[in-house]
Amino acid sequence: MTMDAAAESSESRLSSSQLNKNKPFHNDESCPKEVLPVRGCGSRNTSPSGRIGSRNTSPSRQKVVKTKPRGLDEETVATFGKAVHPDVQMEDNIWAMLPEDLFNEILARVPPFMIFRLRSVCKRWNSILQDNSFLKFHSEVPSHGPCLLTFWKNSQTPQCSVFSLPLKTWYRIPFNFLPPWAFWLVGSAGGLVCFSGLDGLIFRALVCNPLTQTWRTLPSMNYNQQRQLIMVVDRTDKSFKVIATSDIYGDKSLPTEVYDSKIDKWTVHQIMPAVNLCSSKIAYCDSRLYLETLSPLGLMMYRLDSGYWEHIPAKFPRSLLDGYLVAGTQKRLFLVGRIGLYSTLQSMRIWELDHAKIMWVEISRMPPKYFRALLRLSAERFECFGQDNLICFTSWNQGKGLIYDVEKKVWSWIAGCALQSYNSQVCFYEPRFDASVR
Repeated sequence: MTMDAAAESSESRLSSSQLNKNKPFHNDESCPKEVLPVRGCGSRNTSPSGRIGSRNTSPSRQKVVKTKPRGLDEETVATFGKAVHPDVQMEDNIWAMLPEDLFNEILARVPPFMIFRLRSVCKRWNSILQDNSFLKFHSEVPSHGPCLLTFWKNSQTPQCSVFSLPLKTWYRIPFNFLPPWAFWLVGSAGGLVCFSGLDGLIFRALVCNPLTQTWRTLPSMNYNQQRQLIMVVDRTDKSFKVIATSDIYGDKSLPTEVYDSKIDKWTVHQIMPAVNLCSSKIAYCDSRLYLETLSPLGLMMYRLDSGYWEHIPAKFPRSLLDGYLVAGTQKRLFLVGRIGLYSTLQSMRIWELDHAKIMWVEISRMPPKYFRALLRLSAERFECFGQDNLICFTSWNQGKGLIYDVEKKVWSWIAGCALQSYNSQVCFYEPRFDASVR
């Protein structure tokens, strides 16, 4: 064997061992059953030997190769060919003596889904995640970022998957801790998730924290009828409110009811002065609740501080087929919907409410290639919701998810979309351990 061939063989073995050493270990049996990341498959050959083929990369040729115009590959390979230093071993006796405050601060910066999996490591770690000191550090660190929560029932068993936008990974969260009565997803805010449904003949609402697996049923409402609900969270005093508007079956005689977690009761407010609702979708923005109405035409706005309704005469765009109200940041209110009479001429558009002129101003349109991929037929049903200037579109029939960033004006598909069932309910979700249901 020549010297060049021996060097090339040694380098190939070294690169292979280095890659195998750094390759993450995936084993379903090693992952706790509580949270199972759902990852895509497929990989690319990124080994140095796979890129250079049989090119001569011996040290004696390195200087000559650097002078060539296309010598970047050779220089990169030479870098990979350096001696590999062993990983630094973590001393158990040192980490065991880590101060508790420092340990909590480090743990609070770990992504919440990773922490959720660590609960089963030992009793100490499970107790730390419920400790007030850890929750204090956790509440002070920046948010993990927006996530999508999908909820559905498989053979009457609640199922839940969460997609982390920062990590671009799906996680399965067990939802068998909820009571066995019929309920559906209302929405999420501040790390809490709200459901409503029928407990026998009684219409109830419950609030839970999927990460801490805690929940509680809210007291019975003053009027026992199915209502449109929305939950809002006040992070300053760690409280939440649930607002119940008109009856979902069209009874306009029911007054608005508001549940306040600080007093643990529902209070009755003004009846919404609207004859006909245009959409069952609700948006909460800047301490105000917005609904679309046909009579009177425009929007109905509910002020949470005063408990009264007001009419906003903002006319809808012409040829609007289905509109969704979406709340953004800093008092921004969006209207999203399809427009056009014929399937070949339909498009998806986004408007923003000009509060001064009381009119909708178009700010964006969905590119035709995304629109055709999301909705192949004009009669297909889609859902739309938003959070922090992110607008999400989901298609029931196609099982796809599309996100639009209003600030960056960027459209992107949700990787490995886990809308497993046609009856999946989806909402934005912010994972937090410090969100309390009490």
